[in-house]
Amino acid sequence: MSEEKIISVFTQELIRQIRAQDQFGTWGKLSDEELLTKKYVVTKEDLKNIPMIADIDEMKTGDIRMIFQAIALAFERKTGEMCNVIMEMSHEGFGRCAVIAGQIVISDKYFKDAHRFGYRTLDKLYEDGDKLLNKAFNTYEKYKPCSK
Repeated sequence: MSEEKIISVFTQELIRQIRAQDQFGTWGKLSDEELLTKKYVVTKEDLKNIPMIADIDEMKTGDIRMIFQAIALAFERKTGEMCNVIMEMSHEGFGRCAVIAGQIVISDKYFKDAHRFGYRTLDKLYEDGDKLLNKAFNTYEKYKPCSK
């Protein structure tokens, strides 16, 4: 019997986001795991080849934004509350990304040296995404406006 991996809501949404942005079919032949690995896994060896001080490119900024967009859309699907992703990033890779539902900031993260952003393994990506999404639900439940 084959072992089937359960894909979290966050991971499903992130994969949807990446595939939707692939207008030329560049990523079409890659499996979901290969795709996520190419975009988000940065090994210790990879880090050795990335300078400590460098400008961040638009692709990396887009990859970071896509994580928060996936959180926003997964949140919207479950709650029906519309979300916005706001990202401010300097060319040096310092900045912040936030997800706002109504008047509530349900997720935010500061970045330093974002040009070196990545996860050591796919499991770390999955874990961080699930943690950010769960925190978003908890924050919203805590601060959501009362129904009238």
